[in-house]
Amino acid sequence: MVPARRRPRVTANLFSGVRQDIPIRREGGLSFELDRLDPASVADLDVNWPAPELNEITLIDTPGTSSLSTDVSERSLALLVPEDGVPRVDAVIFLLRSLNAADIGLLTQIGKLVGGERGGAVGVVGVVSRADEIGVGRLDAMLSAREVAARFAGEMERTGICQAVVPVAGLLALTARTLRQAEFVALQRLAELDPQVLAKALLSVDRFVREDDSLPVDAQTRAALLHRFGMFGIRISVAVMRVGVTDATGLAEELLERSGLVELHNIIANQFGQRAGILKSHTALLSARRVLTTYPVHGGRRVIDDIDPLLADTHAFDELRLLAELSSRSTTLTEHETMLIRRLLGSFGTDAAARLGLDETRSDPRRAALDAVGRWRARAEHPLNDPFTSRLCLAAVRSAEGILTQLSAHDRPAY
Repeated sequence: MVPARRRPRVTANLFSGVRQDIPIRREGGLSFELDRLDPASVADLDVNWPAPELNEITLIDTPGTSSLSTDVSERSLALLVPEDGVPRVDAVIFLLRSLNAADIGLLTQIGKLVGGERGGAVGVVGVVSRADEIGVGRLDAMLSAREVAARFAGEMERTGICQAVVPVAGLLALTARTLRQAEFVALQRLAELDPQVLAKALLSVDRFVREDDSLPVDAQTRAALLHRFGMFGIRISVAVMRVGVTDATGLAEELLERSGLVELHNIIANQFGQRAGILKSHTALLSARRVLTTYPVHGGRRVIDDIDPLLADTHAFDELRLLAELSSRSTTLTEHETMLIRRLLGSFGTDAAARLGLDETRSDPRRAALDAVGRWRARAEHPLNDPFTSRLCLAAVRSAEGILTQLSAHDRPAY
């Protein structure tokens, strides 16, 4: 028997307060049909899907905030920046095609809401969507997209409103996850073609899909490949197959890595997933404080006085802010020191082993943490440090001291 929480289920929550189950279709996979619903009557859809990632987190997908339909945009804004100032989400992944004043203004509001009075990059990651289109489908499209993402990151991180900005080619990622053997075979036949002949066919969409007896794949199949891969996906697939990828599994792995989805997944896992408890607690404390401030009650002042020290002790959020700033600010650290400090601040994981870089050859976390405290305390006092570098080093000291505290608590006998 399949546990209830793993069964697919979709429920429409109507503005009237009624909850209506939506039929699930299982032909060719899982999908659901909304034809029987009036979209104007639906407040939101509650989707339970059998995906391992959803066992630990809840995703809220909203329409764009710049939709041509004003009411659609307003519903998204009501969730992201509600008028009552009480946060509805713990973290935000913000999709960008460009970066304008409206985007920066909205991200600033979100940062203040999610991050508290200090605002900033806590819980906000930017994604340059459809990244392959930036380079017009060329082989180096993702390099162009990374340059754009770096520019966006520089502009946003200077004001501290975003933890990171990553480019993602969504179509390529989706195709990599659902690659079919027949598609691999068709691409393999194209990869075996004379490079100059294929290059001419790939000069434009029209050329690629028209009838052409010189190509080993018929026009209908080529059109289907274009729909699934896009020009960039076809070009990159052919390129990696020519240098040694020999099966569909290998191609799928290459495409997934090059799509940017793996990098985004790692950021979400390390920055959000491993800090989920802290983010949720922070949101709950912020919400409680804002409610008590807006609607004063007897004894509320004492509760606020208890909440404020908890919100002030936010080293975990200082780590996130510093990691965000580190991507765009210069320091006096060497490249190796920068990698070490990123790791210690939790960029690659928040457990002791990940922060300290422990492996089979060095498994004494206490000794490693003590070494880190000494190293970064001394580095913080370097006479050539700029203020930001000193802040980084002192934060690293506190992170290492936090590991020592955790280890001591773990070793303390229970009574």
